[in-house]
Amino acid sequence: MIKHFLAVTLSFSVIACAEAQSDHPFNVEVITAFDEPWALAFMPDGRMLVTEKKGALRIVTQDGEQSNAFRGLPDVDYGGQGGMGDVAVHPDFANNKLVYLSYAERGVGATRGAAVARGVLSESNNGGNLVDVEVIWRQYPKQFGYGHYGHRILFDDDGYLWISSGDRQKFTPAQDMQSNIGKILRLHDDGSVPEDNPYVDYLEQEPLVDDLGVYGEIWSLGHRNPLGIDLDLDGNLWNIEMGPAHGDELNRVKRATNYGYPLVSNGDHYDGREIPDHDTRPEFEAPAVWWKPAISPGDLMIYRGNLFREWRGDAFAAGLGSRAIVRIELDGDSAREVERYDMGARIRSIVEGPDGALWVLEDDRAGSEGRLLKLTPK
Repeated sequence: MIKHFLAVTLSFSVIACAEAQSDHPFNVEVITAFDEPWALAFMPDGRMLVTEKKGALRIVTQDGEQSNAFRGLPDVDYGGQGGMGDVAVHPDFANNKLVYLSYAERGVGATRGAAVARGVLSESNNGGNLVDVEVIWRQYPKQFGYGHYGHRILFDDDGYLWISSGDRQKFTPAQDMQSNIGKILRLHDDGSVPEDNPYVDYLEQEPLVDDLGVYGEIWSLGHRNPLGIDLDLDGNLWNIEMGPAHGDELNRVKRATNYGYPLVSNGDHYDGREIPDHDTRPEFEAPAVWWKPAISPGDLMIYRGNLFREWRGDAFAAGLGSRAIVRIELDGDSAREVERYDMGARIRSIVEGPDGALWVLEDDRAGSEGRLLKLTPK
């Protein structure tokens, strides 16, 4: 009976979605649905790993067949914006089966922070275990509250691991070099710090700062809530982040660069207090694009495929509050929004598939249900 109800629901959703998106340059196919999905990553065999915010990891085929939730995952602190987050596979996953997960964890008392763990994916009948799990990174210091974890993760073409770390709604840590909060971070695949990171020798530059071991991770600072990171066709890193009341930003992430938050923003505080705009403080890097009203970005993908040939090199933002996919044209260090596709639901994640199709996770549509959509050219 439950399976029949789900089939009827998805069949109706396909019809409704097709009608709503008839003017878009892509077909929308509803594949399956999850309970508060957050992220997906493709494995070399074409299947996907999908995380659910309440703490689950599943394998799903491109036909929508889901595995049971995997066992052996880290304990997740679910609540507010916290829970299970991003998922990535190691560049050598075909041989080592290493999977990376970001998530919110409890600290001492009521404090919380993001963490990244890795483990070996061990499949069994319709599920399996994550074994040899180790935590390789943690936000420092842990904070009270349930917001702005960030915690998107990405491997670049050289095998470095990038982590976006939100400011935890605490403002000033984004400028604090003794904190890895409000930063973009670059690590080796085991969590160790590359020797050529820009602040590895920070103690020699600032001898009065205690050695707390986090400054070496930092690539850039002054970020608010970076919920999307990706590489362009030339290998340059970009991030997209939620502003305060408006002022969402797309940034070309540069080595040892300060993006100014909370000292500058093209948005203002939620209580109405103004924040100086970027053009008042030229020492801080200004965004390539900013939005007012906000689009509330939840993810970022830069298209490398050929299925949508005219979109190659464009960036796509998953819009939460805007309930849209936003297409952005990149040109060197500059960018501009060129098109917006109303999806009728909060969009949490967007990923390019092996054949160039776009795979999209809704944040929620009915209760906590979020559908997996496949977008292909018309």
